[in-house]
Amino acid sequence: MASFLAKHNKTHSCGALRKSDEGATVVLTGWIDNRRDHGGCVFVDLRDRAGVTQVVFDPQASADAHERAGRLRSEFCIGVAGKVLSRGDNINPRIATGDIEVVAHELEIFSPSETPPFPIEDRIDTNEAVRLKHRYLDLRRPALQRNLQVRSAATHSARQYLAECDFSEIETPFMVKYTPGGARNFVVPSRLSPGQFYALAESPQIYKQLLMVAGFERYYQIVRCFRDEDLRQDRQPEFTQIDIEMSFVEESGLQELVEGMIARVWNDVLGVDIPRPIRRMGYAEAMEKYGVDKPDLRLDLVLCDVTEACKGSGFRIFDTAIERGGIVKCMRVPEGDRLTRSMLDGLTDFAKPYGVKGVAFARIEEGGGWRAPFAKNFADRARESVNALAGAQPGDVLLFVADKPKTANTCMGAIRLHIGDKLGMIREDEWACLWITDPPLFERGDDGTLASAHHPFTAPREQDEGALESNPDSVRARAYDLVINGVEAGGGSIRIHDRALQERVFSALGIGDEEAEAKFGFLLEAFRYGPPPHGGIAFGLDRLAMLLSGAESLRDVIAFPKTQRGTDLMADAPTSLDERQLRELFIQLAPNLPGASGASGGTAPGS
Repeated sequence: MASFLAKHNKTHSCGALRKSDEGATVVLTGWIDNRRDHGGCVFVDLRDRAGVTQVVFDPQASADAHERAGRLRSEFCIGVAGKVLSRGDNINPRIATGDIEVVAHELEIFSPSETPPFPIEDRIDTNEAVRLKHRYLDLRRPALQRNLQVRSAATHSARQYLAECDFSEIETPFMVKYTPGGARNFVVPSRLSPGQFYALAESPQIYKQLLMVAGFERYYQIVRCFRDEDLRQDRQPEFTQIDIEMSFVEESGLQELVEGMIARVWNDVLGVDIPRPIRRMGYAEAMEKYGVDKPDLRLDLVLCDVTEACKGSGFRIFDTAIERGGIVKCMRVPEGDRLTRSMLDGLTDFAKPYGVKGVAFARIEEGGGWRAPFAKNFADRARESVNALAGAQPGDVLLFVADKPKTANTCMGAIRLHIGDKLGMIREDEWACLWITDPPLFERGDDGTLASAHHPFTAPREQDEGALESNPDSVRARAYDLVINGVEAGGGSIRIHDRALQERVFSALGIGDEEAEAKFGFLLEAFRYGPPPHGGIAFGLDRLAMLLSGAESLRDVIAFPKTQRGTDLMADAPTSLDERQLRELFIQLAPNLPGASGASGGTAPGS
């Protein structure tokens, strides 16, 4: 007898049928979402990636199909052929197919299923480790299926747009030269070159610049990148970028093109129109008003610097911070009666992870007076100045942090979002896009040494080039980040193509000729042969998918993610290597590692 699939082709997905299909003969395939036996008929909800359809096994329609339906259980994989009927008044408004049901006249059980370790449904409280261990089951849940479909649609849309804009999709190597410094790389031992290692590329940066030297002018790639760093909610050891580079372009031209891509993706995937041109804001203004370089503009709360107003205020905590070179940052919260005393007291604990010892607050009374624990110790002159700077009104609450500039800004930026979330002040139905421009070219480490804020090929602002030697801290970069709803979705820069300027930037970073040659020799060699002006940007595809789908974690938009410890619980990776494999790779483990003293296996180095 011919198999079910030899006789039948699938006609519809489980989310496609509507009342207009009544009377049609259809073939559906999928998994049993749930089964109900009402004594006479057996009902199942049949699920695939598109939705759910109710299927009825009625002995009067098919005794054979009804008899076989008695064996069905959750997650059995089946196929049915049957007729679409109206459910009359017994509709199910919770599903798109709720007006109809399929009365089956044929059933094929492709494979049975054991009872899953957790329900295949969206609202579950199963430990994430259990779900990651059985990721193939977790991925059956409708929410994750939707997330990955959104990711797929976004990828297709971006590819189509860039192709229409005459970009060439070109692959670059994953295994590249290891260069010390910057992010920690994963490394790969070379069996054919004993004692030598490749690094897994953390980005295609050098290669895409070489493609500009090679004359391709417009390159893109949707590429896997690798970084061996401490993980968190929005970070994975392997991630995906939409990587873009263009020749003969300045910031405005590149940004205009990229805005078109984001607008296309949002429209294709969500049917949302992103207004253009996207607003621009300088890095300094973002830090001043929002404390972070990726502000969420769906929230109207802003910060202000009240350091000058607080000088000599008499409040010891503020005065001491200012004397030590710190600042006092303030935020006005309107309708402050919504902030309870317990919420305000809890801000100190909230601030501790940011390195701040406490958060001060004052309620504004009629006439501009303050009701605060420190009000008596705060000079009237200072209080009036602070009120004026903050725009304080009776009923408002003012929040303060006094610390080093970076610490105070970071903490108040986090408090701003925390308060906005607690009070429901963030406009959830809005898409707020923003370019952050002119960030610092360099940043200083704890030891005072300069490092690239981005990478050493980022061009400085032309008007700041004269300060590279005399005042490098003041030099701004020709760099830009695109922020969407407070998430840094992408970032890039105009690159240095002038060898003399590159040498000056290297010198500011303390990179001598020898080190430059060792790290970037082949790029510098290429730049001897007529490099064009060029610039680029890279978008985190995982982050874009997270935004588009409304997911809370990158792990919810990646098919097979790693844990925060970088492990794959499903495949049990990473794993050890046996002694023979280690010898072939010319690797000898340190004595304190497993497998180093005659054990059956050992751990190969990851970075």
